[in-house]
Amino acid sequence: MSKTCQLTGKTYLSGNNVSHAKNRTKRRFMPNLQSIAFVSEKLGKTLRLKVATSAIRTVEKKGGIDNYLINTPNTKLPPEAKKLKKQILSITN
Repeated sequence: MSKTCQLTGKTYLSGNNVSHAKNRTKRRFMPNLQSIAFVSEKLGKTLRLKVATSAIRTVEKKGGIDNYLINTPNTKLPPEAKKLKKQILSITN
């Protein structure tokens, strides 16, 4: 659970280490997760989340955590992000 992005649901991928002799051993490709505090203007507080760096760039591009959550469909959000989106939408409506 701790190796999962809380905004995108991105988690590890599995694959192989391949040696020079073509020996294959299992390995995991971990996402680049960072603990970051986003400022939610609509909730009026800071949200501490563990997110991938790609998600940080996407949130900045969309104009903040509020706009990112409102404009992203629920099918693409993990459960933690859906709860935050529900809180934001209940305040705006």
